Amino acid sequence: MGFYPFKNSTFAVINFLTMLKANQIHKSYGELHVLKGVDLEIQSSEIVSIVGSSGAGKSTLLHILGTLDKADRGEIWMDQKKISEIKGEELASFRNEQIGFIFQFHNLLPEFTALENIQIPAFIKGVSPDESKKKASYLAEMLGISGRLDHKPAALSGGEQQRVAVARALINNPKVVFADEPSGNLDSTNAKLLHELFFTLRRELKQAFVIVTHNEELAEMADRKVVMQDGMIL
Repeated sequence: MGFYPFKNSTFAVINFLTMLKANQIHKSYGELHVLKGVDLEIQSSEIVSIVGSSGAGKSTLLHILGTLDKADRGEIWMDQKKISEIKGEELASFRNEQIGFIFQFHNLLPEFTALENIQIPAFIKGVSPDESKKKASYLAEMLGISGRLDHKPAALSGGEQQRVAVARALINNPKVVFADEPSGNLDSTNAKLLHELFFTLRRELKQAFVIVTHNEELAEMADRKVVMQDGMIL
């Protein structure tokens, strides 16, 4: 487990320093002004929930913070780096190494096993197959799916698929994990387990989590709840 040396690193202490900062984010789609000057700061190792009614701009903000979409105006900084200006291969590399994503519908590749799905970001980063397998196996054990790694997604339950997606998001040890309605496709039991898992992972691995959710229980568990309405943070 030497590839996750948190016990002896600065990440072993949750110090809540500003890690991600968004300034005056605007986004429109045609005539629809979705984000209207959003300011937001995320601290290292912080769990933040983003809530609001449908159409409030939650997922749009999450995708812009995670560099999956571009703002029309505004700046995004991560660890003093202005990531809103990065483009092309540099942006793709930054996203793969520094940011993890968890989606409602898992987005696993059906032709690959659970192990291979988890390894994909590591392969893109250039990690060797042996090293990526070690990391994937470590995460799978932590997430309770080590006995399911040889199965393809169709043979996994919804909760198991979501845990594979969580492991995939974590394999490159990103600074922040963005989750868009991560429990929206799960039954209440698996949703509760997933919510508890996020806090276990934060304690063990020290990532920040930014979670868009309609689940009030998860939202209230977070270190901070951000409420959006009509493209703005209240």
